[in-house]
Parts: sequence; structure tokens; C-alpha cells
Amino acid sequence: MGAAMRRIQAGNALSAFGLGFTVPYLYIYVASVRGLGSFWAGIVLGVFALAALVALLFTGRVIDRRGPLPVLVGAAVTAAVGALCLGLANNLVTVLGSAALLGAGTAVMQPALATMIVWCSGPASRTRAFAMQFFLQNLGLGIGGLFGGQIVDESRPASFTLLFAIEAGMFLVLAAIALSVKLPRNAAIADARPKGGKGGKGGSGFRAVLGHRAMLQLCVLGFVLFFACYGQFESGLAAYGTEAAGIDPSALGFALAANTAVIVVAQFLVLRFVERRRRSRVIASVGLIWTVAWLFAGYAGLGHGSQTMATAAFVSTYALFGLGEAMLSPTVAPLVADLAPESMVGQYNSAFALVKQMALALGPFVGGPMGATLHGPYIVTFILFSLGITVLALRLGKKLTPAQDQPMLAAPSRVVAVHKSEQVGAAA
Repeated sequence: MGAAMRRIQAGNALSAFGLGFTVPYLYIYVASVRGLGSFWAGIVLGVFALAALVALLFTGRVIDRRGPLPVLVGAAVTAAVGALCLGLANNLVTVLGSAALLGAGTAVMQPALATMIVWCSGPASRTRAFAMQFFLQNLGLGIGGLFGGQIVDESRPASFTLLFAIEAGMFLVLAAIALSVKLPRNAAIADARPKGGKGGKGGSGFRAVLGHRAMLQLCVLGFVLFFACYGQFESGLAAYGTEAAGIDPSALGFALAANTAVIVVAQFLVLRFVERRRRSRVIASVGLIWTVAWLFAGYAGLGHGSQTMATAAFVSTYALFGLGEAMLSPTVAPLVADLAPESMVGQYNSAFALVKQMALALGPFVGGPMGATLHGPYIVTFILFSLGITVLALRLGKKLTPAQDQPMLAAPSRVVAVHKSEQVGAAA
């Protein structure tokens, strides 16, 4: 990596570290530490997600017109202010406002940061650059969550204030690092108005995205991917594990750790495999891997085996999800970029990020109640979703050009947005 890329990746890792500090504990902080109760805690999380959705509606056009650097710096500062205010908030209004700032800032950072990575990488290195980004994000989230868990104490509100202050500091470090990066000159942002040509039918904004059949199919596929995986991590699948499989809550931590460990270990092992194959077929294979993962989850809760076997199967579910994620990180991201017309790279990027955010918001809403009460239907539903990933990916492959579908032949791509924070919740 060049100096610019190293700085960008370092800032990416530090911001993920800050997110890992706070996101797993946001619900507890609002409901218990600030005494607002579970209802308002849910509303705060909803505001966090809604602010992200609204911000992403406008992010793409601004990136196209102004470039990613000022957008990233502004988003990082906004997120830092939101985090710091949230740590100091002592009433409902300030909590809601702070959550909105934090949600909007963290959502906008991702497409801007990804665009900077694209500008600082070449066609031969771009796939590996995004694999490295995903690797560092997960590593940062995992280490942040681990350290944050050692600091938090429900009986001491000051411990949560410290967490949010650390998060704000990490965002400001990201802004400072971004300002030190010298981006290569790029003429593609002079006019964000599409003029037809590659990939679309003209029009402007999201209308052009909707008129591009391949991108529309990729957005549908992306929604299913995020809904069936990240949208279930800390809601439906966790509820299913504790209610149907009788998994001890502490074992959920081991399951999430297994997910992160597989990503960290497998990311670069699978990279050479992914680089040499068609992207559509790689995504299709992820659907099959996740189908097996949901079968393991079904055995854990419905197989009537020993508790040890159930726990092992449940942890294996998260591990298999991690393997699929490692295959997706260098695949979906460059594909979004390669589908975008030159004048609309930010808009395409923002549209895909918006789809992801919607899936992350709806996933817990649908999966949570099903996982807690409708155990059999829950497993069957998401087995079908996983098989649907395979079908949708193979259909998408028929709409792609050889250069778009084959990573080793792909033309220079320009922008992308895929992150796990949001898994945070995926906290993205």
C-alpha cells in the first residue's frame, strides 16, 4: 500500500474501534443508565437508523460534486459531536438529538471513506484494498467491543461517558488522518448529472439507479444478503439461540467472537480464490454456505441433541456466516463501483448503502419476534432467503459484462460502500 492508502486504512480501523466501544451498549445506556426505559431506548435506536437513512439520501450527490474528502471530514466531526453529546446527555431531547447526529455521521463516513480507497487504488489492487478494509473494520469492532466491555459499569454512568468520549476521539483522529491524505486528482466529479451511456438510461438521482437493470438487481440481492445475515446477528438469531436452543447468554459472546475470528483468519486465505472467479458465482456460493449455517442453527434449536452439541452448532452458525462475509467483502463492493456511470459513482454508492441500512433496520423488526417464538418457521424462512441469494446472484450474472463479473478482468472501478458497523448493531 502507498502512504495515502495506509493512512486511510488506519483511520478506518480506528473509527471501527471507536464504534465497537459503544454500539453494543447503546441500548443499556439509554434504558438503564439514563433511566429512560426500554420503550425510549427502542425509539433512540430507531432515530439512529432513521437519521442514517435520511443522510444517505443526499450523500451520493455531494460526493459526486465535492469529492469524498470534505464529506468524510464533515461526517467524522458530526459523529464525534454526536458521540460526545450522547455521553453527556441527561434528558430525552438531548439523547435523541445526539443519536441522530451519531447515526447520520457514521452512515455518511462509510461511502466517503470507500471512495477515497477507490481513488487511491488501481484496478489490480482494488479488490485487496477492500478486503483489507473489511478485515480492519472487523478487527477494530471486535477489539473495541472487548475493551469497552471491561470499562462499562451500569452503576457508574461516568464509565459510559468515558466510552463515548473515546469514540468521539477516534472519529476526530479519523478526520485528522483524512486531512493528511493527498488524493490523486479525479475529474469524474465535475458534473454529477448523468448523461446516459454506460449502465443507465439517463435521468437523475435514484431514477437512474432504478433504470439500470443490473444495479437494480444488485440492490435487491444486497437487501436479501444484509437482511438474512447482519440483520439477524443481534436480534432474531440471538433470540432463537437463547429461546429455542437454550444457549447461555455468555455463549453468544463466543459465537460473535467465532464470527470475527473466521473473518480475520479467512479473509486473505479466500482472497486468491475470489479474485480468480466470477463475482456472481462467488456470491451464489455464499448463499449455499449460509444455507448450511441456517441448517446448523436449526439443529441447535430443533435437533434435540445435547446442550454441548447445540452450543457447538450455534457457534458454527456464526463462524459460517463469517466465512461468507469474507468472500463478499472483495466481491460486492467493487461490483457496485463497476456498474456506476462515471458521473454518478457517489449516487450508486449511496443507493447501495441505503439498501443496506434498510435491511439492517427491518431485519431485527422481522427476525426478532420470529426467532423468539416461531422457531421452526424462522429457520425455514432464512434457509429460503439464503437459497434466494444463490438464485438472485446467478440471475445477476447474466446481466453483467465479462469485465464486471470477472474480478481479474474488471475495468477500473470508482466507488463502493460495504461495512459491518451496522452489524453493529452491526452496529457498517
